[in-house]
Order: sequence, then C-alpha cells, then structure tokens
Amino acid sequence: MALTQESVVNRTETVALVTTASLVGLGIFQIILGETTSRSVSLIANGFDCIGDGFVSGIVWTGLRFLKKPADQRFHFGYYKLENLASIAATIVMFFLASYIIFRSYNQLVNPEQVQLPFIGAIVAFIAGLIAISLGLYKIIKCRTAGMSSVKLDAFNTIKDGTTSFLTVVALLLSSVGYTVADSIIGFVIAGLIVTIGFAAIKEAGYMLVDACDGDCLMYSVLIKTYAERVKGVRSAQIVRLRRTGPVIQGELEIMVPGEMTVSELNQIQTEIIKISTDKISELERLTITVVPFEKEEI
Repeated sequence: MALTQESVVNRTETVALVTTASLVGLGIFQIILGETTSRSVSLIANGFDCIGDGFVSGIVWTGLRFLKKPADQRFHFGYYKLENLASIAATIVMFFLASYIIFRSYNQLVNPEQVQLPFIGAIVAFIAGLIAISLGLYKIIKCRTAGMSSVKLDAFNTIKDGTTSFLTVVALLLSSVGYTVADSIIGFVIAGLIVTIGFAAIKEAGYMLVDACDGDCLMYSVLIKTYAERVKGVRSAQIVRLRRTGPVIQGELEIMVPGEMTVSELNQIQTEIIKISTDKISELERLTITVVPFEKEEI
C-alpha cells in the first residue's frame, strides 16, 4: 500500500529521533573511553563524529517537525524550505567538528601518544559502526520516498559515521602493532569525509533555496511540456517553470489554445494536464497553468 507524504514524514521523523539518541550515546561513550583509558585520537574523533552526526539527525528531526505545519498567512507556500535551512545548519555543525578533529589529529601527529587498550576501543568502535550502518541503510531503503535533502543528508551522514567507525577499528588495530601514526592519519581521513559530504549537502540545499532547476527538475520540465502538447486543444506549451520546495515540486506552465475556446473547454484542458502531470510525476504538488490565445494572424 502506498504511503502518504504525511506518513513518510512521520516515519522519517521517528528514525531521525532514534538516530539522534543512539549516536549521541555512542559518541559520549567513545570520547570518555578515548580520553580516560585508550588515549586514542581516532577513537575520540569518532566519538565527536558520532555526537555531531547525532546532532545532525536532531536538526533534521526539528526540520521535519516544522515541515508538517500547514501553510498560513505568513508562509503561503508552507514551511517546506525550512527543511533546506535545517540541512545547511546541519552542515555547518559538521564543518566545526571537522576543524576540531583536524586540530586533535595534528597534535597527535607531532606529539604522538601510545594508544592504550586498543582492542577494547576497536570493539566499541566496531559496535558503533554496525549500529550506524544499519540505521543509515534503513533510512535509505525505507525513507527514500520522502524526497527531502535533509533526510538524504542524514542517511548518508549516518552511513559515513559507520564508515569512520570501521576506519577507527583499523587505526586501533594498527596502533596495537606499533603503527601509532595510523591514529592521527585516520583522524585526518575522518575530517576529510565530513568536509566532503558537507560541501555536497550545502550545495544541494543552496540550489533549492534559490529555486535552481537542474537534474530531475529539467527532465520533469520536458515531460510536462510533452504531456500538455498531447492534450487535444493545446497548440503548444511554451514555458515551463519548476522549483523544488522541500519534498515537492511546484510549477508554472504556459499553453496556447484557440481564442474562441469556452471557459468550460479551457477548464477541462487544464484539469487533464494537471491530472496527467501529477499522475506521472508524484513529486509535483502544484501546477499553475497560464493560457495564451492564438494571435489572429495565426488562425
């Protein structure tokens, strides 16, 4: 049975909340273990990364809460773009965490400390990695119909957290056989992964905020124009403007019809175009159709 947009948002909201609690708890435990017992920079970095990713999920959860609010007198088109702001806020948090991890990794590189109890730290990081990977894959598989940039960021960020946890396992195992430099190197790698994902996320969210149309949006423009021109009575579809707003797409279409067409006939054409377009493009929430009559010389 197909899920409604509201049910999808509710489900992703629940998953984001569970992820927040799980990652923050795992992160705090790894930081305490790294600072007090293991003395491992990679374990501490992974702990901060877990907390940061949990905070990202928390921001996404907050954005989803706003997303469910209906349009009102101030926000005529709803609160969809708050989801993009949540995505940008989450990315800024990621950049701050990456800077701190780079700082700690540099100190470990120039003033290396012997990692204590590396196998215990490796076991903890491995468990954290399994949990993060499982949560991330669940988000991608079960929540992909949401079509929201912040949810996509949260899913890949959680998988990234699982990946960095497994890298931490490698660093601790190498440290256990005398390669202490691996601890700081993995710290730099973790920071690099955070920055890479952050730049991709902030670029996508920024494009949406300025109503850029690329990728699937361009393809949908061509499809809507084709659907409109197949409807009887439409001479041509001249202008298609689309913009993505959170999980949905809103658009404008200009069509040419005979000047002698009645209001009833015109309404039937508009209704048919909207029905075909929304049936074929599930993300299309609103399509406003403007009508231009034939010029006399063209009749």
